[in-house]
Amino acid sequence: MNVDLYERIWMWGVGIVLAGFFGTMAFATISSGMAPPSHIETIDPNPATVMTDPRVAPQGVSQDADGHVHVRMVGLTFAWLPNELTVPANTPVTFHLTSTDVVHGFEIVRTNGQTTVVPGYISQFTTTFDPGEYLIACNEYCGVGHQTMSAKLTVVPAASWTADRVAAPTPEVADAH
Repeated sequence: MNVDLYERIWMWGVGIVLAGFFGTMAFATISSGMAPPSHIETIDPNPATVMTDPRVAPQGVSQDADGHVHVRMVGLTFAWLPNELTVPANTPVTFHLTSTDVVHGFEIVRTNGQTTVVPGYISQFTTTFDPGEYLIACNEYCGVGHQTMSAKLTVVPAASWTADRVAAPTPEVADAH
């Protein structure tokens, strides 16, 4: 088969570029361990274990002894637990999230609050909110009831907010501050 010189140059060029792309992806995958966007904290995804693990239980809003606000939520088949939350406005709120079944996408609509919730990991992020009501939605297709997976976040002025409970920080939470 006779291949023109310019075609050979293009074929080799494309091959080198593809090898570079795949090599870069392989390096990034191996070096970062394909971890979720978090501080890489693992948890047994068994529902009985998750619901009693002190890092995410009890689910809901709490304030630690230092005054930091924490939200602990669990994603499971087509629901966020709890499905209604109230947090203070203009105050950093740290979310601790895990899943008991499949990968879920956690998004607080109209904010920068978004992460991937992976079984076996605790995803964590901190953000602040303006007063109002926000929809929490699953933005990663998780099965036939995916469209029903939502929750409500109510943000009230900090002066009128009171914590549901005061919780001692876990070692992982304390290290994050």
